[in-house]
Amino acid sequence: MEKAYLAGGCFWCVEAIFQRINGITELKSGYCNGSTQNPSYESICTGQTGHAEVVKIEFDESIVSFEELLEVFIATHDPTSLNQQGADKGTQYRSAIFYVNDSQKEIATSVIGNIRGAVTEITELDVFYPAESYHQNYFNDNLNQPYCQMVILPKIQKYFRD
Repeated sequence: MEKAYLAGGCFWCVEAIFQRINGITELKSGYCNGSTQNPSYESICTGQTGHAEVVKIEFDESIVSFEELLEVFIATHDPTSLNQQGADKGTQYRSAIFYVNDSQKEIATSVIGNIRGAVTEITELDVFYPAESYHQNYFNDNLNQPYCQMVILPKIQKYFRD
């Protein structure tokens, strides 16, 4: 299995989209590349730790390629919005691709390079910390929560309708 680490705003949104993509074998919401070891959600929310909210995606490359994952990623968030996705503001909500090898770096650089005004960070993965258990499978476990209904569900509907 291959791994990808993508940050596109709130990890609940990213996770919910990728749960519906064929070839994904495992997802884990968490935090990448900050200065604090074993950060908590509360510390991340201050914007002072340098971490990004990410989803670690394990995928079967014989079914879905890294480039195809990036196409989904680009289509489901705004890669031209600096440190913000919708009402979620702060560096923890930045658009970022944390690559794990040279091939991913090349593909990410090519894909993002074709987007006018893109601010998506392309950085080598340093460290990944899983988020607290209540962040995992958030949308599916909290369908009636207002954020899920007003933010996540419309993203899912739009992507799979278009």
